[in-house]
Amino acid sequence: MTVLDEVRSTCAAIAASARFVHINTHELPAYAASLPLDSLRAPQLDPATHYLGEPEATLAYVVTLDAINFGSGYFPHLQKRPGYSGYFTVASSLKDAWPLNVQQLRSLSAAQCADIFGQTNPDLAIRELMGLFARALNDLGDLIARKYGGDFGNLVSAAEHSAERLVSLLLEMPFYQDVGFLKRAQLTAADLALARVAHFEDLDKLTIFADNLVPHVLRVDGVLSYDTNLLERINREELIPSGSQEEREIRGCALQAVELLRSQLTGVSSMQLDYLLWNRGQGAAFKAQPRHRTRTVFY
Repeated sequence: MTVLDEVRSTCAAIAASARFVHINTHELPAYAASLPLDSLRAPQLDPATHYLGEPEATLAYVVTLDAINFGSGYFPHLQKRPGYSGYFTVASSLKDAWPLNVQQLRSLSAAQCADIFGQTNPDLAIRELMGLFARALNDLGDLIARKYGGDFGNLVSAAEHSAERLVSLLLEMPFYQDVGFLKRAQLTAADLALARVAHFEDLDKLTIFADNLVPHVLRVDGVLSYDTNLLERINREELIPSGSQEEREIRGCALQAVELLRSQLTGVSSMQLDYLLWNRGQGAAFKAQPRHRTRTVFY
């Protein structure tokens, strides 16, 4: 069984025994038919908020951004750029600081991360997040220096055009060891493909990138239902502990729901459905309701 087979198997098992989250399978055919699949024709990263320049520098930027593409549980405390979400604040701040070389990444401190990401007066939660960002970037710089000759391109080349193999290579870093989901390792392959700086022959093997937004979209749209007490906790913005049964069910049921949704469609990958649903979640109707918040390095 491959690493992505294991993700699918784990999430199917979570969904089958879930107590707090339920997949409304009867809603799937109509929901599949309602999705605006035309939006999937040519997805791409937004050049206004992402560095998209010379290919080698772009590849390094994408890998670096995805090394710190976590912290949504901290984002209510993040000082955001006007009109930007937490993610786009981080992405655009890194873009403005780019390029950063491998040695800089290996030595970045929490205070330097606060400067890069515009956290001029961080509270305790954001100081914690900046410390995690620093560790993630230190780990990435160390891996690229130690195993890939200081060249991000060598990491991607070592994957031999396999997104699944890239996932396995990234698991050497502790913050990618997201057992059962492998969100950020998978997302790295997808983002490199979206940025047109890497070619993978097995992108269709990727699952969704299980976080807190896609499950929220599926719940608001009626594909998922949450236990009343769990939904009340989310609505009052109580943190859902990382690794708790509730948190794993939210992520696992969302991933399994998209696998079932994918079976209703022809020629559409889980990666493409994630792109569609994540962007759907930027809409006002979804932002008007709280989604679950978990403080974790995995999303």
